[in-house]
Amino acid sequence: MAAMVLRRRTRAPKRYSKDDDDVRCERCGSGDFGSKLLLCDKCDKGYHLFCLRPILVSVPKGSWFCPVCTNIKTPQLFPLVQTKIVDFFRIQRSSDAIENQEKGNIKKRKRACSLAFSKRKRKLLAYNPTEDPERRLEQMASLATALKASGTEYSNELTYRPSMALRSANCAALEKGGMQVLPKEDIETLNLCKRMMEKGECPPLMVVFDPVEGFTVQADRYIKDLTIITEYVGDVDYLKNRENDDGDSMMTLLHAFNPLKSLVICPDKRGNIARFVNGINNFSPDGRKKQNLKCVRYNVNGECRVLLIANRDIRKGERLYYDYNGYEHEYPTEHFV
Repeated sequence: MAAMVLRRRTRAPKRYSKDDDDVRCERCGSGDFGSKLLLCDKCDKGYHLFCLRPILVSVPKGSWFCPVCTNIKTPQLFPLVQTKIVDFFRIQRSSDAIENQEKGNIKKRKRACSLAFSKRKRKLLAYNPTEDPERRLEQMASLATALKASGTEYSNELTYRPSMALRSANCAALEKGGMQVLPKEDIETLNLCKRMMEKGECPPLMVVFDPVEGFTVQADRYIKDLTIITEYVGDVDYLKNRENDDGDSMMTLLHAFNPLKSLVICPDKRGNIARFVNGINNFSPDGRKKQNLKCVRYNVNGECRVLLIANRDIRKGERLYYDYNGYEHEYPTEHFV
């Protein structure tokens, strides 16, 4: 599986603009790397992008306020209340369904729809939800916490807004150099993952807040190599409309021969757990060793789709990482953990 993806982040104009050269970073005390020294729009103190926690990958386009002036606190946890979680994720379920019945359905589905692991054919596998319904609620609550804190509405599909790209623009045939086609049986596996999520049978993942990395995702049970973790989703827009966008989570969807037809996924308004999976440090051997996911673009029934797939076995408690710079090398990762 060749990764042909990009988490794009376009650099904004420099914000280091004081008349004198005495500005120093409040964290490290150095005045070096002026292009990465960010000034607070309230107190006018300086902070290196890479000294902030969590790190900023590039200079924000609009106003920016330092941690002291914003009084950043630990994100407020989403209520661990079943009805609230069901409403937040718009889970489809019958009014008289009970947890034991749901658990039984999971077991039946595993037997009927399990895919034989084959290295030769490289079949993709559906994720195995956690059997304990209470633990699944905790997993979904952790994602809801991160989505609420980032002001993101939950969505598990690509969305097409009237002011952005139309769905007809998402044409895999326009891909420069061609795009690999997802086989029929793997499409069925992807659709199974979608149906499970609609019923509240989420991937076995927890979103945790790390003071250095920010929100990050870790496995909550053992995950097999070639397991579909999730699809990268969000609003679809033309790249040309987003060249000066302030978001740091844009993903290449279509890399067209004609640059004006290239598309990106923007998960800042609508998205799922994919936007919280962190990237490896491309400049560090230890950073590259952390990679346990591949981010791959596929032709699915004529449309471009982006999947996060396990590229090795992942143990419980291990954090998930993939390469933000699949082939275009535009995302600055030198200060990543």
